[in-house]
This record gives sequence, structure tokens and C-alpha cells, in this order.
Amino acid sequence: MEASMTKRSALKRQTREAAREFGVLDTPEFIQEAKVRRLPPHVGNGRGNQRSGWSPYPSNDDRDQAYLKTLKPKSDGQAGLMEAIDDHNMVLALGPAGTGKTYLAVAKAVEALEAGRVGRIVLSRPAVEAGESIGFLPGDMEDKLAPYLRPLYDALSDRLSMKRVKALMAEGAIEIAPIGYMRGRTLNNAFVVVDEAQNCTYVQLKMLLTRLGWNSTMVVTGDPHQSDLLPGVSGLSDIAEKLKQVPDIAVVHLAERDIVRHPLVASMIGVL
Repeated sequence: MEASMTKRSALKRQTREAAREFGVLDTPEFIQEAKVRRLPPHVGNGRGNQRSGWSPYPSNDDRDQAYLKTLKPKSDGQAGLMEAIDDHNMVLALGPAGTGKTYLAVAKAVEALEAGRVGRIVLSRPAVEAGESIGFLPGDMEDKLAPYLRPLYDALSDRLSMKRVKALMAEGAIEIAPIGYMRGRTLNNAFVVVDEAQNCTYVQLKMLLTRLGWNSTMVVTGDPHQSDLLPGVSGLSDIAEKLKQVPDIAVVHLAERDIVRHPLVASMIGVL
């Protein structure tokens, strides 16, 4: 028994010495002794190297899934909205909940930013609670507005990774602009998205629409039938009716048939 153990130890020692001398580190005996496991080989690293399993150079296959998504309309109304955004510098998208107004606007904004057609994205939304007061919120301006802008963040994170969203916000390529601080500004080379515009008054919307600068696109979205303001205070419907007379401004009306959420949403919208 003792001779067998001595023979086994001598064999392992010879194996280690041979591995060190010839650089053979992947022999079964060495792997079992050192308790190491080789990394599984990959088909390539994006640089034409088919032998190495790991490479410091990123490949196209390592991209976030969000970059690979293709924006496609799911209804005729959505197709009309996308076409209007491509052809006009100002678009008003009115329609019930679930028609993809916000998502399409943010997706088009990301598309324009990634293509280099604009230099930044400006997101604005009224800070109005849906029928109840949640009190004061801690933090700076962005922290206070974060709960109200959550739908815009969700659409952004679906088109970009959250890491890239934070990086773009840090460098100013994505800006959060409260409606109350928009007066006096001129938004040049920007894609502006004004969401939940039904909670804006006529004066606020007039102020927002006149912020449009050179090489900029503005998309205003809202549902006139879901305003959280007092009756008659929302100015979205009046603004849309007046802007229909301007040939270079597109006013797109989405309907129940354009709802892409749960089928029950379209059924409820019809009776509520």
C-alpha cells in the first residue's frame, strides 16, 4: 500500500515537472492535481480568431439586445404616426391609453440621436398626480421628477441599456426638462418629447410649442379624455384643433383599434 502511494506521488511529480518544462498545462493529470478547469472554447471573438476563447476586443454578438430591436408599427395608426414624425418637425399625437404614443416618440428620438441627426433628447412631462397627492419628494430635481418620468425611462431602457442611458444623461445627451423651467429656452438640434400633454394648460402648451429651435423635432403626446386637471383646464384639444390649420404640423389621432396592450384595454376604453 505504501509502495503504491509512493509510486503515485512520483508519477504526479514527474507530470508537474514535464508540464513546467514543456508548457503543457492542460493534461488530465495536471488539471486533476491543480483543480483547475479550462474555459470553454468559443467559435470566435469577432476578430477572426477561431482558437482563443476570450478576447479583450468586443464582438458584435456582445451588444445589448436593445440595439438589435427593429421598430415596426403594429397598426395603421402607428404607421401613420411614425411617418408623420419622419416628415414633420412638429407632431401632436392624440389617442387613448395603450396606443404606443410615448413609446414611438421616445423610440424615434433614440433613433435620431443614434443616427446623429440631433445632438440631444429633451424629455418633458407635467408633474401632476393622478388624482392624489404624494407629498414632497426628497433629492434633487431629477430625483423629484423620476416618478413622473418613469414611463419615459421605461421606453428609453427598452431601446437602450440603462448603463448607456445613465451615461448619455451624465454627458447631457439626454436631458430631463421640467415644464415649469422651459420658458425662455430655445431647443436647437434636439428631439423634444412632451408626454402627458393633456395635463398641460393652454398657456403651458403654447409656451412649450414655441420652444422649438433649428434642426429640432418636437412630438407632443396625450389623451384628451384622461386629463387629471379640472374640467375645461386642459388645453391639448384646443391647441390640436388650431394647429390642424398649419400645413407643416401633423396632428395624428389614434383610435381604439391602435391599442396594443391587453385586448381588455380596448374593450374598457369603449365603455368607460
